[in-house]
Amino acid sequence: MAFNLYDSKGCALDRQRFTWRELVQNPISKLDDDAFTRVRVILMNGVETEAIRFQHMAARMNADLRLPLAQIRRAEQHQATTVNWLLGSDHSPLETTIAYEQVAIEVTAAVAQREPDPYLAQVYRFGMLEDFDHLYRYSALLDRLEGKDANNILQSYTDILPGRPTMLEHRAPQDDLRDPYDRATALPLTKMHALTITGAEFQTHDYYMNVGPLFSDPVARQLYAEIASIEEQHVTQYESLLDPSETWMEQWLLHEANEVYNYYSCVQQETNHHVKAIWERFLDYELGHFHMVSELFKQIEKRDPSELLPPALPEPIALKSHREFVRQVLAQEVDLRANGSRFVDKPQESAQSRAYRDQMNRDGSPSESVAAGYAWVPGTELNRTVIAVD
Repeated sequence: MAFNLYDSKGCALDRQRFTWRELVQNPISKLDDDAFTRVRVILMNGVETEAIRFQHMAARMNADLRLPLAQIRRAEQHQATTVNWLLGSDHSPLETTIAYEQVAIEVTAAVAQREPDPYLAQVYRFGMLEDFDHLYRYSALLDRLEGKDANNILQSYTDILPGRPTMLEHRAPQDDLRDPYDRATALPLTKMHALTITGAEFQTHDYYMNVGPLFSDPVARQLYAEIASIEEQHVTQYESLLDPSETWMEQWLLHEANEVYNYYSCVQQETNHHVKAIWERFLDYELGHFHMVSELFKQIEKRDPSELLPPALPEPIALKSHREFVRQVLAQEVDLRANGSRFVDKPQESAQSRAYRDQMNRDGSPSESVAAGYAWVPGTELNRTVIAVD
């Protein structure tokens, strides 16, 4: 039976209380937990930080909404902390980077397959192939810098292969803008897909910007700088899918519904009982947020929220391996390029993007340097060298 947004009022905001001990719970293990538990943790941190970011922007533009925004945002802050602190210290920053790229690949693949709008599905496939290549580049860096096999993090769910080469992903800004969905005709699933992927990519961008300068290895520093730039392009691409004519209250209600939807997806698929209890608690909290914003929506817009969001939530996002789909897209679409909002064959790529890329790569490409001669097989290059010498 489909989950009904309006059947449960959830936990009222004034009952959503935390202690510091609740915010910082036992973390997951990089070896003992299933990789998709970590995928859900990273995804939900991205969804939560997107909600916080939106609410700050809304507060700057809507004086009358500042108090309810601040009240809900405090709960969102504590939820985001609880979720993000589930990542354990047994992950190095580079191993966490591998996990971030697995999220980008598998979640975007899931969305691309379910997206009802063919154009938007193409947008997701296009970006997915670029994240797929980022995973390959970072896997080479992990092997060569820390002597670790990225598959220890990926757990054989996601391939480690080149995608659309990172050095070819650099585009002029006008070639990263996409056509938005139509707020009047787009399905709720389409709107929530765009919010989910925008949030996931935004947190990836921010993580790389914060972590990259902490490396001492010059190639690592350059690689994070290069891929952070692509992640900014991805945020530009995905947020341009949002209809700019949506009102602030429409956007807020959609954000809250999207959080409910994503926590519901996590509850349905989580295998770690401790983490599942957190998903269940926060699903209840987000229902409380949704109904509070629904009442504001009625008061301010004089509309029923069901005009925007029908009762039944879509089926959960399939948080699982999408290996065969990714391989198929890789074989068919790796050579696509962008020209304005359209996807075109290589010869039709815009002159502006070619010129921009030539400038950025003029002194060499970190993503090419880090993976020169690299081909993933189980183990590490050091292990293979030792075996060859023996």
